[in-house]
Amino acid sequence: RFAGCPVCNLHLRRFAEGQARLEDAGVRTVAFFHSPAELMRPYQGALPFPTVPDPERHWYRHFGVERSALAIVHPKVMWSALRGLVSAPSNPFAGGSQQTGLPAEFLIDSTGAIVAAHYGQHADDQGSLDEVLALAGAA
Repeated sequence: RFAGCPVCNLHLRRFAEGQARLEDAGVRTVAFFHSPAELMRPYQGALPFPTVPDPERHWYRHFGVERSALAIVHPKVMWSALRGLVSAPSNPFAGGSQQTGLPAEFLIDSTGAIVAAHYGQHADDQGSLDEVLALAGAA
């Protein structure tokens, strides 16, 4: 994710709105961005969960999160980007370069083991709040 991404910020706002449900299920949300902290503050500063700057993409490489030139051209991405520009603080030109990053989500248990992983094929290929809660219930 990059700091100003309208698709990512729309997605994270949904998780912020569902934070109480996530906490009730024992899920702690942490979001990583390949942007520096100072560029993240205007967009992620008010989220009710930690956000981690990773401009060198250390954690992205560690977990095998890729990039793709096609990340932002999928039709679903365009629709979500428009919704994100209207409803979530975002700026597709802010937060550093590399808007071609793909999303990935991991459910990690209390021992540090990955119990579920999703690697997105485009910028809006992300798990929903309900999907995460279902996975957490199954884990």
